[in-house]
Amino acid sequence: MSIKTIIVVVVAVLLTIVLMQNTDEVYFKFLFSTFRVSKLTMMLVVAVTGFLLGLIVAWPKKQKFDIGGYHDAIHDKNNPDTLSDEDREYIN
Repeated sequence: MSIKTIIVVVVAVLLTIVLMQNTDEVYFKFLFSTFRVSKLTMMLVVAVTGFLLGLIVAWPKKQKFDIGGYHDAIHDKNNPDTLSDEDREYIN
């Protein structure tokens, strides 16, 4: 057996134990209502909500437009003389 298979089996056994121990009902207040829900359902709702919030926060953002290439094309970095003719005329 690989280590991955062992980890999956252990997690499945622990999850089954947690689910079997939390079958009783609890009262849950939301705004002005009171619900009678099993602990298992509440644990599932909290886990899914946490997963979705983590997924939304970690979602990659769109890249912003980089104008670095535009400036590199205008000003050649290999050319030490970067003054334009107008700049030279103004200085002199």
